[in-house]
Amino acid sequence: MDYYHSSSIPSDGLGVLGLCLRDILAEIKPANNDRTKRLNAINQFSDSLRTVQSLRGAVVRPFGSFVSNLYTKWGDLDVSVQLDNGLGNSASKNLKKSLLRDIMRTLLRNGVARTIQFIPNARVPLLIFEGNYHNISFDVSINNYLGVMKSKILLWISQMDERFRDIVLLTKEWAKAQNINDPKSGTLNSYSLCLMVIFHFQTCEPPILPPLGEIYGGNISDDVTGWSSTNSERHVEDVCAANIERFGSRNFRRRNQSSLGQLLGSFFDKFSEVETLASEYAICTHTGRWERIDSNLGWARTSRSMIIEDPFERPENAARTVGPSELRTISNAFTDAYNKLSSSSVLANRNTLISCLTRPRVRSQLGVL
Repeated sequence: MDYYHSSSIPSDGLGVLGLCLRDILAEIKPANNDRTKRLNAINQFSDSLRTVQSLRGAVVRPFGSFVSNLYTKWGDLDVSVQLDNGLGNSASKNLKKSLLRDIMRTLLRNGVARTIQFIPNARVPLLIFEGNYHNISFDVSINNYLGVMKSKILLWISQMDERFRDIVLLTKEWAKAQNINDPKSGTLNSYSLCLMVIFHFQTCEPPILPPLGEIYGGNISDDVTGWSSTNSERHVEDVCAANIERFGSRNFRRRNQSSLGQLLGSFFDKFSEVETLASEYAICTHTGRWERIDSNLGWARTSRSMIIEDPFERPENAARTVGPSELRTISNAFTDAYNKLSSSSVLANRNTLISCLTRPRVRSQLGVL
């Protein structure tokens, strides 16, 4: 069950599907001014912190989908306020909570933000606000070196094959349309969806991406502990760059030629039985294989409906928010999408395809009611 061919939809319908995917991507991909707006919003947020005594010397660093270039024009901004105090990633949770409160007071006092939400007891303490500048939503954390490194590695992965970014964006739009991209409601977060696309690209034949353990063999969450300078980040970057180049050279003559339509169809096919598989197997991008849950004590000891191992924070489960009934909903959504993309009548109908793959806001922009 390791490898799959990616031509699982009728070839005579790929033309219409391919055109639809092109149109959807043109609508959801950010333009240059979307990037500029986010950079300006980050600068405004950074400027607002200069008067905060407890944050003197701190640096604001974006991460998440904006840094990995896997964001849509509606994407939120993740930013980490990195402290200049030598604590690196080891700053206590109580200190992080206190600093986030200081940030919240400053934002309110300066009129930079509205609809502020402080979430102190999250796994990573978080401050969420909507900025007055272009109404961009921020998720603010403190010393999130791990988040910064995850984002960088996802960027390097996206640069290995241009189809990866496209499939991630298409998948996120489809998942939002199916209401299965909301961890607060017990479904998948966007990071889990990215990992599922990586896994799909690893298990195609021939593979498009290598096991992530071949890009970086260590555990990023262990390696970033105590980081306070760029030296360790540079080391990770050097290791990843060398291994990515090695994979590209090794697979130069075996490039997977699948179209976006074929890759999307086989993605839905691959996970259409995920509810059944999830009872025994974990999705493991570190090895690029389905791994038995009972082979890993870290997985076996946890209560979970679905395991998508975080390759940079092993053995943490990136899909820990997914509940049993939500897993069934997720599995059904994949099955329904695969069945539709296997239907010649659906593949010949632009309106049906776009309705299947997008939310109303995108459909309307593409002329589909």
